[in-house]
Amino acid sequence: MSDANGTSNGAGGASNGVNPEKDLGASNLPGQRGDGGEEIRVQRGMFGANNGGDTSGYGGLVRSVRLPGPASRPYGGWFDEVADELEGALEEQGLLPGNAIEKTVVDRDEITFHIEREHLLRVARTLRDDPALRFELCTGVSGVHYLHDKGRELHAVYHLRSITHNRLIRLEVSAPDADPHIPSLVSVYPTNDWHERETYDFFGIVFDGHPALTRIMMPDDWQGHPQRKDYPLGGIPVEYKGAQIPAPDQRRSYS
Repeated sequence: MSDANGTSNGAGGASNGVNPEKDLGASNLPGQRGDGGEEIRVQRGMFGANNGGDTSGYGGLVRSVRLPGPASRPYGGWFDEVADELEGALEEQGLLPGNAIEKTVVDRDEITFHIEREHLLRVARTLRDDPALRFELCTGVSGVHYLHDKGRELHAVYHLRSITHNRLIRLEVSAPDADPHIPSLVSVYPTNDWHERETYDFFGIVFDGHPALTRIMMPDDWQGHPQRKDYPLGGIPVEYKGAQIPAPDQRRSYS
């Protein structure tokens, strides 16, 4: 069966848009992440908080928090085609793929290339310009703060789409809290302008080369980056623009 765009969706199912030959029947739904990969912390309790009384009934819960580990060849589907073409194009430029690509992760039927930050610009240009790749659009960059991933606490995640080939991939780059610098991709993907500003605003990642890296959501004199895991959630009054805002636990009024 085909949809209005002529895309086969299997036996009455819907295409997932990434690997069109797979339908979204029960056998192809994303599975749970396995036990492999790198453990970055052990979470205790429902929400990881242990400085107060527990009323959830989950106080004894212990869960290993892991990042997916590198995948082994073959990756499956068109993933190998993209990986082969990217590695070959980098070699033609005199860059060893292993020096630019830290690891390749295939998880939940999605592929992510972890890129060394000093080679991010070259990799992005290659993905955009190589005719066999043609990832013309970056739909944005997301910030992540893994507080317990020592030496690479800050991650920037780029979502790339090839309109030509109808493919989706991810690039992921890490930086330590002590040196939160990652090259800006605005020169390659101009649509990243506001997304990089938002990621800087909320996570403190400094995108070197951005034409105007200023806050975009918070007031320009705000202290700190509120989506970091070490940002205080309450109990601390906030001052900006000459006014003082009480701590969250002091703002409520029930009168």
